[in-house]
Amino acid sequence: MKLQRKNGLRATALGALAVTGALVLTACGSDDNAGGTGGTGEKTNAASNIKCDGAKGKLLASGSSAQKNAMDVWVKNYMAACNGVEINYKASSSGEGIIAFNQGTVGFAGSDSALKPEEVAESKKVCKGGQGINLPMVGGPIAIGYNVPGVEKLNLDASTIAKIFNGKIKNWNDPAIAKLNAGAKLPDKAIQAFHRSEDSGTTQNLGKYLAATAKADWPYEPEKKWPAPGGQAASGSAGVAAQVKQAEGAIGYFELSYAASQQIPTVNIATGAAAPVEATPENASKAIAAAKIKGTGKDLALGLDYTTKADGAYPIVLVTYEIVCDNGNKADTLGTVKSFLTYTAGDEGQKVLSAAGYAPIPAEINAKVRETVTGLK
Repeated sequence: MKLQRKNGLRATALGALAVTGALVLTACGSDDNAGGTGGTGEKTNAASNIKCDGAKGKLLASGSSAQKNAMDVWVKNYMAACNGVEINYKASSSGEGIIAFNQGTVGFAGSDSALKPEEVAESKKVCKGGQGINLPMVGGPIAIGYNVPGVEKLNLDASTIAKIFNGKIKNWNDPAIAKLNAGAKLPDKAIQAFHRSEDSGTTQNLGKYLAATAKADWPYEPEKKWPAPGGQAASGSAGVAAQVKQAEGAIGYFELSYAASQQIPTVNIATGAAAPVEATPENASKAIAAAKIKGTGKDLALGLDYTTKADGAYPIVLVTYEIVCDNGNKADTLGTVKSFLTYTAGDEGQKVLSAAGYAPIPAEINAKVRETVTGLK
């Protein structure tokens, strides 16, 4: 790994640690809110533009672990500004978040994939007079992290990644890997491939990439449940990252923030562009910027181009949605949902994403997100 890359990962990791420490201090509502006017005031922190209009009490939310590190920053900042408001986001999985939302136990859910038609239909039982909609809030690269001592830079293409996770390539010195990494000292060591144990939007997005770019080597439909035989399972992105960190010969997939915080090197993807593309927020943004809105009405689900060969565009990306009712949100949490999502979709909320290893949502799409949040009922 180049020194510049190491320093970049280290800086992001230290930032994540600082956020974690700050979150501990604010999770239960810090008293350090000079100028606070309470949960119904317009603004409680003179240094912040966060507006707390209508926010009150406790808001439960759950879902995607991919956005956990972004959500930690957002919750810390929001609760510091809005004294008396408590937001509890449980990072589990996209599948669990959608189930909780459609059972009416959370104010909103996080998901790395848009609601399916049958999930939208089910949401109408909870969203009285409306339905669940997808609001793109967080973007970023799905990093392929690895643990191969002595290999500081690793290039892989879609076919090779598919064969590794499908159990067809079993050793690190396989000719297919060597061909993409001329001069690298690849060890004669078994590959340990790790995947998510629970339904995951991150899994589904990786599957969409592999199905679009390496269909012959990845004959599976993109679903939240891991489809391939073999490999080893771990819970959540944090669990997969932890396994890769400790097991020599390991490889796994997770959001870049997990690689940064644990100093896990990541694969550069050979897409057919002039050079293999590194997993960075900036490179993910180049791919996400080409996304098109495929949802209808107030639904803002996006269509991503996983086959991009544009120079510097990292192709394995995800967009995490906040799922809410367009109409029929619970009266006791609607004010907090609107206030919090107004912040996360605002300039201030989006600005913190890059430092946490994520990519802000493109401005044109984000403007529609803000408009939709304002109209939630």
